[in-house]
Amino acid sequence: MAHIVSALASDGPALSLGSVSAAEVPKSIALVIPTSGSTGVSKEVGLSASALIASARASHKYLGAEPGHTWSLLLPLTHIAGINILIRSLELGTTPLDLSHHVGKYPKVDFTSVVPTQLFRALHSEQDLLEHLQSAQAVLVGGAALTPELRALGISAGINIIETYGMTETSGGCVYNGTPLEGTSVEISTHGLIKIAGPTLASTYVNNPKLWSEVFHDGWFTTSDIGLIENGLLQVAGRVDDIIISGGENISLSAVEKELERAFPDLIAAAFPVENSQWGDSIFLALAGDNHPSEDEIKEVLVASLGHGATPKGFLYLDELPKSSLGKIDRGTLIELHRRSS
Repeated sequence: MAHIVSALASDGPALSLGSVSAAEVPKSIALVIPTSGSTGVSKEVGLSASALIASARASHKYLGAEPGHTWSLLLPLTHIAGINILIRSLELGTTPLDLSHHVGKYPKVDFTSVVPTQLFRALHSEQDLLEHLQSAQAVLVGGAALTPELRALGISAGINIIETYGMTETSGGCVYNGTPLEGTSVEISTHGLIKIAGPTLASTYVNNPKLWSEVFHDGWFTTSDIGLIENGLLQVAGRVDDIIISGGENISLSAVEKELERAFPDLIAAAFPVENSQWGDSIFLALAGDNHPSEDEIKEVLVASLGHGATPKGFLYLDELPKSSLGKIDRGTLIELHRRSS
């Protein structure tokens, strides 16, 4: 915590809680967080103290947090979501409770933040964690897509879920339950991409300023997410790099996964692209565990709902799906596992 305080006060060197290539950063940078997102492109995001503090204060205003309120830390400090817990706690004059490896009954806190995978576990197998989430004033859920079914299940269990949207480049969540936090503006580009402006934006990619100049113009950061605004609320439809072209058809990998989840609720599956000289990109499916329908049944469902372009060209069988520390499916690892098995 002392190092965070020094970095925020510009009294110490910029901090990085992950491996970065940059040896020096601009003086305004307080924190550098490496991230590859879902694209595999390495980015070292430089965040100023003012951006990080603006994020914490906007979050607290939305939540109605007051000095003395407490946060629990259930997320890794190598990600912006974990760092945000520290900074929010500093703003409230409290110390976060590190419960990331906790076993047994959890102490009560006012607020916490989890990823959908943790919420799923709380609702299905981890009673102690469930009680911890139920007792909090609000639980932020972000880091990966939250399905409507999981959100509804959490709310019916008595958890005050706040669905967040954001990324490292926006100092974490900057849209809560579809509403931009104070100071943040959101609009949709002519190509359907979500654009964000406000005081929580990063300053640069310290390892690739040219890339930053490609996504940041006139105060607006253009994300890789497709979205729309309905009734004043932001709806995130998916990532532009989630779309592949197979046989001349645009196919969304997440749409394939959602259709499989709808048809086979117990199936653990992930879609990933494999380059193919005939199809351009072909869809492959990774299936985890032993409880899954036949390949023909899966193909029949996908063709009926999404068309022949969604027909899987191959299957990869695994004990479990590779995921990032925030619970996102690691499609890059799936592609590599397929390459090794071929």
